[in-house]
Amino acid sequence: MAGFTIDDAEFQAWTDRVNSKIATESVKHGLEVTMQRVKAQSMKAVKSRTPVDTGHLRQTWHADGPFITGTVIAIKLYNNTEYAPFVENGHRTRGGGGWVEGRFMLKDTVVEVEGQMPQLIAPSLERALRGLLD
Repeated sequence: MAGFTIDDAEFQAWTDRVNSKIATESVKHGLEVTMQRVKAQSMKAVKSRTPVDTGHLRQTWHADGPFITGTVIAIKLYNNTEYAPFVENGHRTRGGGGWVEGRFMLKDTVVEVEGQMPQLIAPSLERALRGLLD
């Protein structure tokens, strides 16, 4: 059997350069900026879907994050108003004779934003990749 060697020094140098740039805070910062935009867009969408009687439910939406841990990037949308789950998921009427359908303002927002994630994140990833290849 014939022996041979492959000189992969150039490839190894490139991977070292890519790893050092990925490890920098610039990529993490780019993702944080993008997720701040996602958070703002999510808040706008969930508030616009929230029904208004007194306006209290719409005013009490909150968002935290972004949280970046390992391979997970997350934001947290929540509303701690006592009756928010009943508006979101539906509820019985007083006396139990009927049912009020849920408005699914949070659920529909999450589905919408998840569908838009490739378009929302793509510009940041393109900038990061361009920086890696330079």
